[in-house]
Amino acid sequence: MKLDMMHRETSALITGGTQGLGLAIARQLIDEGCRKLVIASRDMDRGMKVAADLSKDGVDVRFLAVGMGDVAAVRAMVNEAHDTMGRITAFVNAAANTDRGSILDTTPERWDAIMDVNAKGAFFALQRVAQLAVEGGHPASVVNILSVVVHCGLPFLAPYSASKAALLNITKNSAHALAEHRIRVNGINVGWMDTPGEDVTQRKWHGAGDDWLARAEARMPFGMLVKPTHVAGLASYLLGPASGVMTGSVIDFDQQVVGAYPDTNE
Repeated sequence: MKLDMMHRETSALITGGTQGLGLAIARQLIDEGCRKLVIASRDMDRGMKVAADLSKDGVDVRFLAVGMGDVAAVRAMVNEAHDTMGRITAFVNAAANTDRGSILDTTPERWDAIMDVNAKGAFFALQRVAQLAVEGGHPASVVNILSVVVHCGLPFLAPYSASKAALLNITKNSAHALAEHRIRVNGINVGWMDTPGEDVTQRKWHGAGDDWLARAEARMPFGMLVKPTHVAGLASYLLGPASGVMTGSVIDFDQQVVGAYPDTNE
């Protein structure tokens, strides 16, 4: 199958789809033939603009506003996306709360806010997508956007790391449970990535200046942070027919090798 036709039968729902990685995945799917997409996030103004910008050359992109911490709103969002497109064959959980907190200073309120979006909301969105696919009797593919922090995470990412570790287990558990329904679920552990959201986070939580990205990239082995377009290609592959029966897989997407230590040979 030609690359630009890979997703010609895909009807995709992407949470966190109005910027960063979610938007990059939407664009990748469109480039590979997808003509029906729903993108969801909290920002109504940006979402409507992005949907309008993407809707051209026969592509129909709709925007739905949703707070992923509200389970009732999440379920309603999935239902509306399904009704809009007729079915959902590809689902990407890319929305996330990246607030900071350590084991020493995380409050119950911040823990709940992070877990409600990154684990609880993601779980019930996936549940509803799967229920509708089973009812419709058609296959579907899911990609959960995880993070390399599932392996540990920096001290100031304690609740975020826990939430992504929970989503990793959800990925594997649901992949096992849904295989008999021809619903595939895979995950990507993304490393430190250059996104608009990361720029906001660096400035809000770490007092970063305008040069933070250049300084960070200068320290990286490949001279750059992970770019959304890099990950989008893998997500598209996992969502499409080229990945065949692949399910329950979680892939590290980073330039730092998990478990490796600096060379101590003199």
